[in-house]
Amino acid sequence: MGGAQATAGITLYGTTWCPDCKQAKQFLGEQRIAYTFADIENDPAGQAVVERLNNGKQIIPTIVFPDGSILVEPTNAQLAAKLGIQTTAKMRFYDLIVVGGGPTGLTAAIYAAREGLDTLVVERGGLGGQAGVTECLDNFPGFPEGVSGAEFAERVVAQARRFGVELLGAQEVRRVGVDDESGSRFAQTADGQRYLCSALLLAPGSAYRRLGVPGEEEFIGAGVHFCATCDGPLYRGRELAVVGSGNSALEEGLFLTKFSPKVTLLVRGSELHASKVATEKALEKMDVRYHSAVRELRGEGGKLRTVVVHDTEQDTDLVLHPAALFVYIGIEPNTQFLAGTVDLDERGFIRADATLRTSVPGIFAAGDARSGSTKQLVSAAGEGATAVLMIRDYLKLGRPSAGE
Repeated sequence: MGGAQATAGITLYGTTWCPDCKQAKQFLGEQRIAYTFADIENDPAGQAVVERLNNGKQIIPTIVFPDGSILVEPTNAQLAAKLGIQTTAKMRFYDLIVVGGGPTGLTAAIYAAREGLDTLVVERGGLGGQAGVTECLDNFPGFPEGVSGAEFAERVVAQARRFGVELLGAQEVRRVGVDDESGSRFAQTADGQRYLCSALLLAPGSAYRRLGVPGEEEFIGAGVHFCATCDGPLYRGRELAVVGSGNSALEEGLFLTKFSPKVTLLVRGSELHASKVATEKALEKMDVRYHSAVRELRGEGGKLRTVVVHDTEQDTDLVLHPAALFVYIGIEPNTQFLAGTVDLDERGFIRADATLRTSVPGIFAAGDARSGSTKQLVSAAGEGATAVLMIRDYLKLGRPSAGE
């Protein structure tokens, strides 16, 4: 996508407690847009800039771009427009609409476009999905030295564009189904647009699960994070804590050790559930605490200050004071918009048969949001390709096309 390099020099003036600032930071992070954050509570010069640009008023977030232009309290739509992110499709009907622009959706789109299908991809976050915010992918075939998640995402997006795939970023699908009038499948976006198609692929991916403890919601973006690559560098030289016991927790924790003098890994159980290599590195470079369940998060001034940890073995509480807490305790599917449309399992993952067909004819599912998927990048891409082969067979049966 190249966004981070093309837009280097963006400065976001705000505070750690401001909800609109958190929204803007999240949007830029999802789009992998590089920016500098100036906390005006601790930066008099930044505060002066905000007042100068807003006629003496302290209005945040105020975002200054490399060309000197500014946006004040922007919506995500305004940010998308400023950054040149396409959020409205060019046509009303497509052969295939893919909901989700991660590795599954983009691989499917590439295969579909090469088959000559008019294909639209709609992604609510940044194109490339969670893979795009991974520090290094070293287990994907074809990259013997590894590749950064950002570069991998950029390569796949560029490949999709090369084959003529239409890509919508920063746009959320709110509904899918069968159109009453045409009998076509449809995807309705947050801006009210309804796009029709002959077949629809659900590849919305998943999101990190939260702790669900007091204080968590209050400090998300202000000391509680779910992406070490995105937010870790903000805490350079300070002690940090990570929650989790799997590969993601260990890998992200190891990334934090590059600039943190101490990283504490909080493990709820009695052992780690990660690869041998990751486990060995974690035990060497991190302070691992077992039987440790986060009970409460406390802070002051809108920032996380204290993590209360319960030792389930000793039945005692431990108080930690990391600069930030990074949470990796599992994932939840991004399928809330599908309730009542296609069959979901008890955890909210999409039920699909061996041919990746859902309970609604013409609607397929693949990737992390599909029940039974492996949640691995290489298999996610493979499912995207498989889905298109299944969709191709479905379309050969003479399913709905434009005007029918």
